Amino acid sequence: MSVNEPQEPDSPDRLRYIAISWLDLATSIGIVLTAGIVVLWVAFRVIQPAPPSTLTISAGPAGGAFWVAAQRYKDILARNGVTLRVIPSAGTLENLERLANPAEHVDLGFVQSGLGTLHSVMSPDTHGADLMSLGSMGYLPLFIFYRGPEARLLKAFKGERIAIGRAGSGTRQLVLLVLKANGIDTGDTDKMISLAGEPAIRALVDGQVDVAIVTGDAAQPSVIADLLRRPDIRFFNFAQARAYTRRFPFLTEVEVPMGVFDLGDNLPSESVHTVVTTAELIARRTLHPALSDLLVEAAYEVHSGAGLLQNAGAFPSPVAHDFPLSPDAARYYKSGKTFLYRAMPFWLASLTDRMIVFIVPLLVVLIPGLKLVPPIYAWRVKARIYRWYSELLAIERRALFDEVPDESRAELLEKLDDIEHRVNRLRLPVTYADQFYLLREHICFVRQRLTGR
Repeated sequence: MSVNEPQEPDSPDRLRYIAISWLDLATSIGIVLTAGIVVLWVAFRVIQPAPPSTLTISAGPAGGAFWVAAQRYKDILARNGVTLRVIPSAGTLENLERLANPAEHVDLGFVQSGLGTLHSVMSPDTHGADLMSLGSMGYLPLFIFYRGPEARLLKAFKGERIAIGRAGSGTRQLVLLVLKANGIDTGDTDKMISLAGEPAIRALVDGQVDVAIVTGDAAQPSVIADLLRRPDIRFFNFAQARAYTRRFPFLTEVEVPMGVFDLGDNLPSESVHTVVTTAELIARRTLHPALSDLLVEAAYEVHSGAGLLQNAGAFPSPVAHDFPLSPDAARYYKSGKTFLYRAMPFWLASLTDRMIVFIVPLLVVLIPGLKLVPPIYAWRVKARIYRWYSELLAIERRALFDEVPDESRAELLEKLDDIEHRVNRLRLPVTYADQFYLLREHICFVRQRLTGR
């Protein structure tokens, strides 16, 4: 029995017209709303959540260049309501290990280019880590100072005592790579000295080592100038600098201009070629796009100034080596901030951006969906009329195509009377009265066929 039929079976036949079938209308609207809710659920699953208010960066040794840069990032992000927690580290390798380990809860880290590939060989966790680069933030020069006669090739240092950096440091890994490429035995522990920075420079000055490789925080202009003033110490000129950049794509050839460390004393006395790596800001792929924009914007404020080896505006740059460049960072380098983030505070722009992504799919479904309500409503009302035709057809076929005895014909007439009785009890909107009377006319037609009139 239809849900629209009254429950009193012995009530007299009466046709009850209504202005509108609220049940059918509610069902029709419910179908459209259900579709809208499904779309909202999908949008909710796909849409980015609100950006977190706290980030953690593994910066490097306390007081070093990376640490100082991270402190400036902290101040810039604080202006936008984001807290940056800066934690010290031993350098690039420890930064990579923390980023690759989800248990560390580190979001960002400064990494020396080229060492991500080297470290992936030693640490499968880093190789499989889901990391991305936000771009290069500056040069990390590789300055080599040595004693003895002028050397044009690194191979000349074979058998010399070389300060190759601290054990486990990124500089050490890079130095060992370059020395091996020149046929120098890096396994000789008597010749490979674990010194870096100021201790390595003092050892060179005191004659305890023959070669000192200076990079990172130790490559300060005043320190380099003091070394260049000593007649017994030479500044290595990478005559094969271009070849190094071909062999190792993460290296860049840079010319150290004459007099750049001291104009008055003209130090160095002539231009010197060297190779440099770049410092990249590496993040996990889970970094929120809005925070990616905020970090690249901060990088422009921190790293875009001129330096001894770089022009103003050279960094940050969309150059990545060991890990792919973040799509969000690439978009920012190409187009800058979106309109919302230019016109609104960061938190308001983030909220508006999420609301737009949330509301647009809903409107796309609901506006066309509301147009489907009338057809669905009409289909439901007409379905209560059309469903009787299958029974009418069955009765008519039995009467016309089978030899039906009189008692069976009486049974069919009773069934037809029952159909008419139930049809007369339907509740239908007035606008569909023509369909109702057409059905009753067809019932009369089948009755005439059964009675032979």
